[in-house]
Amino acid sequence: MAFSFASFFSRFLSLSLRRSLTLSAVLWAAALAMSATAAERDSRNLYRYVNEQGVKVLAYQVPPQFVSGGYEVLSTTGAVIEIVPKQLDESEIDSLDGKSRRAAEAAEEAERLRKWDESLLLRYSSIDDIEAARNRELRDLKIRVNILKGKLRSLKQQVENYQSVAADQQRLGLNVDEQHLKAMDDLRGEIDSTQRAIVDRENAIASVDADYDRDVERFTSLLDIVEMRRTMSAKPSSGRRADSLDR
Repeated sequence: MAFSFASFFSRFLSLSLRRSLTLSAVLWAAALAMSATAAERDSRNLYRYVNEQGVKVLAYQVPPQFVSGGYEVLSTTGAVIEIVPKQLDESEIDSLDGKSRRAAEAAEEAERLRKWDESLLLRYSSIDDIEAARNRELRDLKIRVNILKGKLRSLKQQVENYQSVAADQQRLGLNVDEQHLKAMDDLRGEIDSTQRAIVDRENAIASVDADYDRDVERFTSLLDIVEMRRTMSAKPSSGRRADSLDR
């Protein structure tokens, strides 16, 4: 077979062209992949955290060992879109709970004092008013105690009467009347309840007296406000008297 240079050259060019096209395709695909990766990276959020040296680091992810320290999520423009707080340990949680509890207690106490002051200023105009209210309430309670004490004396007297009758029956050799024994038991039970009621009333007297002591002490600290209220209420009447004198 005769060698054809033209045929050989044609096959060589065809093979070279195919190889060139294949290489170009590979390079183009690689470029597209790199471009897509870069685009994907550019569209992802950034994260800012503090490393073990205390330096703020900007990265596309937070290493697991730094997640508990908290971090910031940033948009592609660098704007903060989320702040993930630091994870607190037990002592820090206890401290935070303690502060919140103290703040709540302080707010509750402030509200209690506000209502107390408002009540005092609405009910009284002077310490004499408080003392008069104290005397009235204590007098009522003492009257109730005296009534209970009178009842107690009466009950005890009834028991003594039944005991005297029972003693007479025994001296005569008679059996003590069962109804008398039951009546004495009932009276003793009523005596016990009456004595408890007297103790409760006496405790109430002491408690009411202490409450009024606190009212007096608190009202003393509000005297400036009371005086201001008196002054303001006196101004219109003074103006009316002046107008009547002018006429």
